[in-house]
Order: sequence, then C-alpha cells, then structure tokens
Amino acid sequence: MSLFNGQATLPSPPPSEPETHTFFRPAIATISVGAPDIHPLKTKLDAISKNGFSGIELFYDDLLQVARQLQDQDSETPGDPSQQDIDTTEEYDIKAAFEIKRMCDQRDLHIVSLQPFRNYEGLLCKSEHARRIQELQHWTKLATILGNDVFILIPSSFLGKSQTVGDRERLVEDLTLAADTAHPVRLAYEALAWGTHVNQWEESWDIVQRVDRKNFGICLDTFNIAAGVWANPTTVSGRSSEQADQNLERSLQRLMHDVDPDRVFCIQLADGERVDPSAAFLHIPDQPTLLGWSRNSRLFPFEEDRGGYLPVLEIARAVTNGIGFSGWVSMEIFSRTTRDDRPIVPSEHAARAARSWDRMIKSLEKTM
Repeated sequence: MSLFNGQATLPSPPPSEPETHTFFRPAIATISVGAPDIHPLKTKLDAISKNGFSGIELFYDDLLQVARQLQDQDSETPGDPSQQDIDTTEEYDIKAAFEIKRMCDQRDLHIVSLQPFRNYEGLLCKSEHARRIQELQHWTKLATILGNDVFILIPSSFLGKSQTVGDRERLVEDLTLAADTAHPVRLAYEALAWGTHVNQWEESWDIVQRVDRKNFGICLDTFNIAAGVWANPTTVSGRSSEQADQNLERSLQRLMHDVDPDRVFCIQLADGERVDPSAAFLHIPDQPTLLGWSRNSRLFPFEEDRGGYLPVLEIARAVTNGIGFSGWVSMEIFSRTTRDDRPIVPSEHAARAARSWDRMIKSLEKTM
C-alpha cells in the first residue's frame, strides 16, 4: 500500500469521539491518562471511554493498585505490599484481572495488551532468569483472564551490561523460551531507543524473525523509532545529526520493505517535547538520557503547541499505511503531567489523545 496516494472515504464522526477507521482501531495506554498511584483506574477508564476510545493497553502498575485495593478490602488492617507472600500477591493479581475485565466490559472497552514485562532477555543470573519465567507464567494467566486476544508487551532490556549479555543468539534463545512459555498468548517485542543491546527497530525485527513463533511479533513505536535514529534532546537542534532526516528516511524505507504486517501486533504513537538540553531529568547518573526524556516528556501527536517536534506523521505513515498494517493503534505517552494530582487530569489527557487521534486519522487517510 502506497503512502502517497488515496483519499479519505469515511464520514466525519461526532466531534467528541475519535474517528472510527476501516483499518485502525483507537486504543490508549492507561499510563497515558494518569499515574497509577494517584489516579484510580476506574476514573481513567471512564475518561477513556467517554472520549471514544475502544481499547486500552493495561499498565501492570494499574492492575497492582486494583489488587492492593481488593486485598485491603478483605483485610481489617491494610498490609505492606512488600511483606506479602508470593502466593497471596498472585491471588489478588488474578482477582484484580477479573475485576478490570468486568470494568472494561461495562464500558465496552477491549483490553489490547498487558505491559510492560521489562528487563527479561539476556540475564546473566540464572536464578533471576528462572524467576522471570515463573513471572511470565503468571502474566500469561492474567492476560488470559483479561481477554481472548490480549498480548504481553516485552520492551528490550535496559539493564546494565554487568547484568545482561548482548549475544544475539542468547537473546533469541531467551525470547523463544518466553514465546513457548506464554503460548498461545501473544508476545510483542519492542526496541526501546535506550535499550542496552537492542535499541533499533531493525534489531527487534531480526530477533522476531529468528524466534519464528506465530505468537511472537513486534510492536512499532513512533517515539522509539524517532529517538533511536533522528532525535537527541541534549542538542540545541533536538536532532542527532545533520543527517537525521536522511537516516530516518532510509530506516523507514527498510521498514516498509522488510516488515511483515502480520507480525506487527500493535502500533504506538507518541511525539516528544523539545526540552532544555540542560534539564535535570536528562542528566540523572546511571540513567540513559533517552529514558529520562521518555518518562517525562512524551506528547500526543500534533501537540506542537506543547513543544512536540518529532517527525511523528512520517513515521506513522510508514508503520501503518506503508506496510499495510491494520489493527490496534495506541496512544502511549509517559509524562510528568500525568503525575498532577488534580482529579481532572485523566479527562484532560484522554481529551488531548482523542484530538490527536482525529488529526492522525485524517492525515493517514490522505495517503491511502
């Protein structure tokens, strides 16, 4: 499917809801409308539903908050979660999964994914690797409860090199084991721009092909693609080099040529804020610069008025129309703004995301 021809054919929707698209279904990550420890999941689901989204990516910390609430209700004295035994913690996780599924069903929301299953592949410690496999088995149970087609998102590890190995064969071996452990639940592997050993979409796609399991695919994220090849928040220009545009164009051409859309389980959309290169969160000791930027300064697409400057539309065209993708497209931002404790924050963020979605769909339709 070409990026550069075609026209919009769908009628305009009510202005209060994201536009329904023949090929793309609108979702949003629960972390993107409020912090789990500040904004209750019920409040966030209400905001998401009222703003017309039909799917969510469930952040595991939101599930944990529901689990702790359920346990507190069953206990005369709320306990310290750090002192709970593993069996009890897993029991309340499972209860929380059923409760979240019920809440989503009431709001006609589809649970797209459970995420993120962080820092798994390449672990040097054998006992820690075995523990993580047990944890993945637990997540698989949760995903099965949450829905028939929920996938688990595995971002590339950003643990230090003293804790992980970057040998490609070892990474493939670990992720093959993960796919077999989770089967038939799907796993989506995502290259984080600050990943220790895997930080480009090309590397994650190579691993997906080598794992070669039907339930193991890729997640493509506009922020991570841009941050990996085009952006550098510590420079005055915000770009990685004078060749940033050319480097990105070549990368997107490879993506459109090489990636099988059937192996793409989700598309995530986010822009990045142009920030002061001396911002403290970019210079935290022992933390990757791009991680600090990502956690504090993502924006929804088309929020240039808030400082957005990444070539999100160009990347979005490539990862959707360019490869012939159809399915869930999720708004996924992490931002310091979600930690604002005002009760209206979830509604504000969900409304921002809905406006962003409408503009994105209209822009993508022009190139179909």
